[in-house]
Amino acid sequence: MTDPKLYEVIDGTWPAAAFIPQGDWLLRDGRGGGKRVSAATARESGVGDIGAAETAMRDLGQPPLFMIRDGDEALDTELERQGYDVIDPVVIYACPVTHLTDIPLPRVTIFEIWEPLAMMLEIWAAGGIGPARIDIMERAEGPKTGLLARFNEKPAGTAFAAIHARTAMVHAVEVLPHQRKQGVGKWIMRGAAFWARAHGAGTLTVMCTRENAGANALYTSLGMSVVGQYHYRHLPKETP
Repeated sequence: MTDPKLYEVIDGTWPAAAFIPQGDWLLRDGRGGGKRVSAATARESGVGDIGAAETAMRDLGQPPLFMIRDGDEALDTELERQGYDVIDPVVIYACPVTHLTDIPLPRVTIFEIWEPLAMMLEIWAAGGIGPARIDIMERAEGPKTGLLARFNEKPAGTAFAAIHARTAMVHAVEVLPHQRKQGVGKWIMRGAAFWARAHGAGTLTVMCTRENAGANALYTSLGMSVVGQYHYRHLPKETP
């Protein structure tokens, strides 16, 4: 079972533009930032008034989208009955911060930078992480940073990290195609761990979709453990 605190860390480190409690639901105003900041979640176990949630999300200019977490089995079953399909099952990984600070970072490999440099924005943009997601990073409260990786004396990748309740979560990990398969992702995660340790976090977490074989292999190779999951349900006729 996923520790409910991990869902709070997701919202705390990758926040929606607004969180709107409404009846049985917590709605999220995503403003184009993707599923994680746009999906509705149940405030209590059970099914709830699905029609009310659909109307409210459409009123926000968002198609109906539900995040299904541990404990939402009845809701998951009812949404399936109503024609909602599963989309983007997500795996949550974690490890103690100290697990990834055992090896010193090579010089001039990882830089902690906030606000993001233009080259970081370019790397994110090349990976489909545009202004709406940069706005999410800007909204995150508490300690946060961007991580810029260099390899072969050239920019190689970037990521965003933030801390909520002494748990650091890494988001938007992006490595340039020509710099992949050289260990850049591992150094980004280790750099995030050193930053997290310096800012009082005891745990490092990261997420990826189940279908992202490369990311799953990366986090497993670092010795991170699967500690949680969730998935979304959407109506196929309405693109999330």
